[in-house]
Amino acid sequence: MKRLFPILSVVTAVLLAYALYLALVVAPTDAQQGDVYRIIYYHVPSAWTAFLLFLINFVSSIVYLIRRNPKADMLALVCAEVGVVFCTVVLVTGPIWARPVWGIWWAPGDIRLTSTLVMWLIYVSYLVLRRFSTSAQTQILAAALAVFGALDVPLVYFSIWFFRTQHPQPVIGGGGSMDPRMLHVLLINWLAFLCFAFLVCWSRFRLELLHREVEEAHAMQSLAGDGVGARASVPLSRSQK
Repeated sequence: MKRLFPILSVVTAVLLAYALYLALVVAPTDAQQGDVYRIIYYHVPSAWTAFLLFLINFVSSIVYLIRRNPKADMLALVCAEVGVVFCTVVLVTGPIWARPVWGIWWAPGDIRLTSTLVMWLIYVSYLVLRRFSTSAQTQILAAALAVFGALDVPLVYFSIWFFRTQHPQPVIGGGGSMDPRMLHVLLINWLAFLCFAFLVCWSRFRLELLHREVEEAHAMQSLAGDGVGARASVPLSRSQK
């Protein structure tokens, strides 16, 4: 697997470069929005990637709650970290796109914007809990929070289906439409983002596994040291002197 990582890294880098070329050069210009619409090739794939990572976090958290599998807990943590990064990209690129198109940076009453921000805050809270809590129940509490936070993901995705928002109708599976050439570029960019997210998660998972192995080794060493110290401190009986 270690030999496969450099190969996948090169393939992902080429795919990201090719996707960037398609988004900036090959994709046609939108008739109404102009070139500013090209943010869609980063805004939407980032959102889809974040949704997928949060879904994996949700499933892994359930597995951990049921089986107490440490690798499931590590996978949940890693996917939450990378998912928050992609969700941050969504929250940053959204207002940049909205300002020239809608005339405002942020629409407070927009259900999709609000629910996305709430989702981001939930998973940031999850990471803060994992980082700073010293309780023995931290992993269980974090898994429960992840299950709760996953309830917001469908709300974010389906909000434009059932509520009136500033966002247009979904281009896939909804009432919206998109030029096939634009959709082709959008899907290639999403594939590139998925490959990049997979590589980051893979690296982060290996790092977390190594970190826990080191912590376990230190704990075992400390226990062994305490045992030796305790035996050395036992006083000798008269027969032993």
